[in-house]
Amino acid sequence: MGYLQKMKSVPKCVLCFIIAAVCFLYVICPPFRLLKGIKPMYKCPLKTSELSLDYSVDAHLDLGSRLDVPTCTPWGAPVIWDGMFKPELYDRMHKLQGSSVALTVFAVGRYLDAYLKTFLNSSEHHFMLGLPVTYYVFTDSPEKMPDIKLAPQRKIKVRKVQKHSRWQDISMMRMKTIADVIESDIRHHSTHVFCFDVDQAFTGRFGSEALGDSVALLHAYFYHLPREKFTYDRNPKSRAFMETGDFYYHAAVFGGSWKSVKALTEACYQNIMEDKKNNVEALWHDESHLNKYLWLHKPSRVLSPEYCWDSIIGHTRDIRITRLLWAPKEYDKVRTQ
Repeated sequence: MGYLQKMKSVPKCVLCFIIAAVCFLYVICPPFRLLKGIKPMYKCPLKTSELSLDYSVDAHLDLGSRLDVPTCTPWGAPVIWDGMFKPELYDRMHKLQGSSVALTVFAVGRYLDAYLKTFLNSSEHHFMLGLPVTYYVFTDSPEKMPDIKLAPQRKIKVRKVQKHSRWQDISMMRMKTIADVIESDIRHHSTHVFCFDVDQAFTGRFGSEALGDSVALLHAYFYHLPREKFTYDRNPKSRAFMETGDFYYHAAVFGGSWKSVKALTEACYQNIMEDKKNNVEALWHDESHLNKYLWLHKPSRVLSPEYCWDSIIGHTRDIRITRLLWAPKEYDKVRTQ
């Protein structure tokens, strides 16, 4: 082969290499398969004065500080991103108002040994610092609770729960447990509730700017994708059935006032039990029911994926800070089935 022929073949080789690399990534990397459908995100057309505000301090939100991301929803709720808010304003207001927070977390079976100590210790460094916080830890093994050094105005309440044979049932039945403890205890002591999965660790401020009447979280794997790629439950037989929606929310973090969280968890539990009567199980269990509820009852505040990020996705320009990170998943070790 002559020199010119060899040179002509180089671009073809490069193209073949690129195609092979893309195919390889598509097969081995789930985040790549999700991100391939990225489209420009919704841009907030509103001024701060046009938002539906949870608190007067929300009037200081700087929607124009983040032109690269959606800073509000179509119904006027703020989407909280780094750079939009002044932490000291929110901390001062919530201290003056006497805000207090109940944090619920489930550590059943091997999840307690694998994740709970890291979750609670990291929370003590980053979650709602300066406000009274009560941790409600639900576990089937109270005797195995780790020793956690707590700051003033922070305490832990441990509640024993049944260990279900399937992790799916543990996930779904937490809705009833949360609703029950709000009614029996939380509503008498806390103004707000945040519900977390245990297999996560706080890595940055998760503060009072996140508090609101009804708080949802944009899922890290879906916030850049078009709606047709959202994994809503498409089964018309399920109470979680959705043809379309607004966003795809992550059930690893949700919260709000105790009244709003009680209403959400009660409704999700009722729909889960209705599905069980009809021998139906929603595609993503309690997360599917949560998405259906938040589509029908719009959240007043939405947290950006900064508030629950997966490091496997890697660096993206719009995530300037990570406040909560997914722990490495070891489902084969921790899930009972």
